[in-house]
Amino acid sequence: MMNCRASGDVPACPTLPAMLEGFIASALADCPHEQLAGLDARLLRQLVAAGLDQLPLPGQGETLARWQALAAVAAHDLSLAKLYEAHTDALAILAAAGHPQPPRSIWGVWCAQGRPGSLVMRMPAAEEYVLLDGEKPWCSGAAAVTHGLLSHRDDAGRTWLLALELGQREVSIIEDDWAAVGMAATRTARLQLQGATAQVVGTPDFYLRRPGFWHGGIGIAACWHGAAAALVGQLRQALAQRADPHALARLGSAECALHTSATSLRESAARIDAFPAEDAMRHALRTRLIVEQACTRIIDDMGAALGPHPYCGQRRSARLLADLPVWLRQSHAERDLAALATSCLQEESAPCLL
Repeated sequence: MMNCRASGDVPACPTLPAMLEGFIASALADCPHEQLAGLDARLLRQLVAAGLDQLPLPGQGETLARWQALAAVAAHDLSLAKLYEAHTDALAILAAAGHPQPPRSIWGVWCAQGRPGSLVMRMPAAEEYVLLDGEKPWCSGAAAVTHGLLSHRDDAGRTWLLALELGQREVSIIEDDWAAVGMAATRTARLQLQGATAQVVGTPDFYLRRPGFWHGGIGIAACWHGAAAALVGQLRQALAQRADPHALARLGSAECALHTSATSLRESAARIDAFPAEDAMRHALRTRLIVEQACTRIIDDMGAALGPHPYCGQRRSARLLADLPVWLRQSHAERDLAALATSCLQEESAPCLL
């Protein structure tokens, strides 16, 4: 069961989404855009301190509860969800590797590859440590966390996962690359490393080969779904007293898309819990693509039904509509569709006919 370290009686696990909403909703609702990055960093620290980061590990019987918690945060703010998802994903990775977690640590996961040769790893005599020189790009939340899990591909093509403590003087956080309005509150940065010490986590290629790699990928889709669900909720509220058939048709379209997304996530959670050690690539790609398509449809439906108001007149919907398209681009679009198709063609069984 989920280990909720909040004060008082330990709540039942299904109450966690409600607890998360109660923890963050009012603070986010009243926060001006220019103060959001600071608030998200503070809320992340408070969530960790309250034990609300202790989600069920994927594949252990409560994967859906894990994703429900991620979706609950995303329904209020995607920048906070990005930080929260990365931290909880890091805890799952460390658990899978049997790697200790320093007390009161807050984590990011940074595995985007930079330019070839932009990061150099040196291995001194103590093999459990390495030294890093160069740059690591696309480090979301670097200013808000204490540690990061970052990947490095060596000259032999092996991918190493490294745990980096950010308080070292050999680590500099450079925040001058992010030009987008969407997801700006994550304060995505690049790290400059000059002989920084990092610990090796797992064996070479552990990060990519473990079943949890694809489980985590679906967890990101759960965040997308949470944002889309919030948008559909606002669309329902706006149309409750309207009889415009064209706008109502868009709500019907959005409801169908959201249901398809939720069904796919629930099916994937059940599959992962039933077969936790299997290669979940095909299920992850299909689920992520279904959720992405649903989100894109819902964004289009909301604008067509309500015009510019959700983009301009409501703080919560304006943030979600700015952030969600940016985060959706973590999907690889046609590349993921092609990879899914290739996997399907390699299967001997026929398509499911119910």
